[in-house]
Amino acid sequence: MRTCFVLLNVAFVLNLAACSGQQTYGIGQAWQRNQCFKIDDAQERSRCLESADTSYEQYRRQSAGAP
Repeated sequence: MRTCFVLLNVAFVLNLAACSGQQTYGIGQAWQRNQCFKIDDAQERSRCLESADTSYEQYRRQSAGAP
């Protein structure tokens, strides 16, 4: 039983490692969009959704400090 648990944990960690940065970013953006739709104020929701629509390439450029 314990061996099975260890193997499942190892498989989980390997699957996490297999995700690319872009895939991880996409998952985070989807979560952020869902959070945006919970905002009642239309202007605030719009700003939130605009932020959530930042492409991975834009994110990489911004995080690298490139103009």
